[in-house]
Amino acid sequence: MSDSDDQEHPLNLVIYWHMHQPEYRNLDTGEYHLPWTYLHTIKDYVDMAAHLEDCEQARAVVNFAPVLLEQIDDYSQQLSNYLHYGRDLRDPLMAALANSEMPQGSNARIHIIRSCLRANEERLINRFKPFKKLAAVAKSILVDHAMVSYYTDQFLADLLVWYHLSWIAETVRRQDSRVKTLMKKGGLYTPQDRRLLIELMHELISGVIGRYRHLAEQGRIELSMTPYAHPIVPLLLDIKSAEQAMPDVTLPEVNDYPGGKQRSQWHMKKGVEVFKKHFGFPPQGCWPSEGSISGEMVELLSDMNIKWMASGETVLRNSLSRSNMSDSDCRHQTYQYRDTSPSLFFRDDGLSDLIGFKYSDWHADDAIANLIRHLEDIHESCKDKPEAIVSIILDGENAWEYYPENAYYFLSTLYKKLSENKGIRMTTYSEYLLNVSNKTTLPELVAGSWVYGTFSTWIGERDKNTAWEMLIAVKQVYDRVMAEDNLSLDIRKRAEMQLATCESSDWFWWFGEYNSAESVASFDKQYRMHLANLYQIMDEPAPAYLHKAFSFGSGDALASGTMLPGKKQ
Repeated sequence: MSDSDDQEHPLNLVIYWHMHQPEYRNLDTGEYHLPWTYLHTIKDYVDMAAHLEDCEQARAVVNFAPVLLEQIDDYSQQLSNYLHYGRDLRDPLMAALANSEMPQGSNARIHIIRSCLRANEERLINRFKPFKKLAAVAKSILVDHAMVSYYTDQFLADLLVWYHLSWIAETVRRQDSRVKTLMKKGGLYTPQDRRLLIELMHELISGVIGRYRHLAEQGRIELSMTPYAHPIVPLLLDIKSAEQAMPDVTLPEVNDYPGGKQRSQWHMKKGVEVFKKHFGFPPQGCWPSEGSISGEMVELLSDMNIKWMASGETVLRNSLSRSNMSDSDCRHQTYQYRDTSPSLFFRDDGLSDLIGFKYSDWHADDAIANLIRHLEDIHESCKDKPEAIVSIILDGENAWEYYPENAYYFLSTLYKKLSENKGIRMTTYSEYLLNVSNKTTLPELVAGSWVYGTFSTWIGERDKNTAWEMLIAVKQVYDRVMAEDNLSLDIRKRAEMQLATCESSDWFWWFGEYNSAESVASFDKQYRMHLANLYQIMDEPAPAYLHKAFSFGSGDALASGTMLPGKKQ
């Protein structure tokens, strides 16, 4: 295709970042069990906003899970109350950094040391010589816990400061004088130094949602949402939909999830409510949790004013095969399931995985040149379809710690080169749909996710099925208690929110032998805690099995927070 053809009919490209962390709070106490929400906020969500702000011609779609928005807002309020009124912080790691005195108990000190080693060793620890030295000592303490008594409060303070400095957004590190001063000091950090770092973190966390809102108001990005607590909606609607892509799957010993349609509607309505609270307008599009989609789900969202949805490429391939349609033609188009209204877009797995897995070790210029060559090949193969659209979809957080300097060079080069290329039109889904005239109808839509095109990550294995049976058991009690109508309105709302947390996809993701024992133990404990809290709210006896771990995992310890499918963390 000639340069003039490229400029007349450039290839439509959507880059779609999904931001998600599960509910790490104990909703009964408000205390956080893991720090990943605030750490990813001060690093990845801040950096992504800065890169988008820096390239005026770039366009992207950014998805926020509503439960993540609520946690970011909660951290902002916590820090404000701490800085202005001296109130306690409810995240143990953040509190350890902020408090003027270090904890004295051996177990508490070991917890801090272990927490401060949960980071990418090459990119976040070894990059900074003082942190690398502190980490070496910290590792020796974990080998022999008795050694912790020989190390001073100053050691813990310096370890905490460097851990958090390593998680500061690269765009901030390069510009903020406070970060530069703390890094130059190198150690012997005072309580005043730590307060300075806390003040910076408060600024970053309290401002980040507004930055994305401003970008959306300028028309430079589109914002979308997932269902409220990140459930796998197709399984709530029909647990047997897992059989569509996995005919031989072993399902839990239940027929369905009670009231699944009503719960799915609740997650969507609650998600829209939270989204509007933080951004001031309703979302037009939806990235279903884990790209999980089914015909029944599309029909549900068709009645809820959602104009577009996105899922994984293998779901499309399975659906084309089931519909007796060829997938050898250009697949980069807009689809529609039967006569439903939402437009359907599907992830280009190859391009998305290049960014997620391969380019981290490449020079940024080489990586982007390679990506553009792939896009040019797609453009050529779709030259008879001027409305062709490519979707690059991946998480906006986990991949970057594998890149040098939190992908500073990669992301800045990505936006610059793509926005300058005359053969590529960076766009958003809603902007693209303003001018699209053709949609390809899918007579059949095979239920699945962006992981292998199936639901195998969340159901079908012994521990995952056990977790579903536990959830369904408490849902049956919930339905009975709600029908009896003896609870106050406040208690009913608390129970409703607690149930939503129990329905999150994240618990099921972690159960099974392919995840590390340490990570599985943590999520097993949290899941059972959430279920037990729901029984307690309803004043119903909790089953004895909630006092005993049921999933144990194996493999290596996890370096950092939530992984997305196939992530190498």
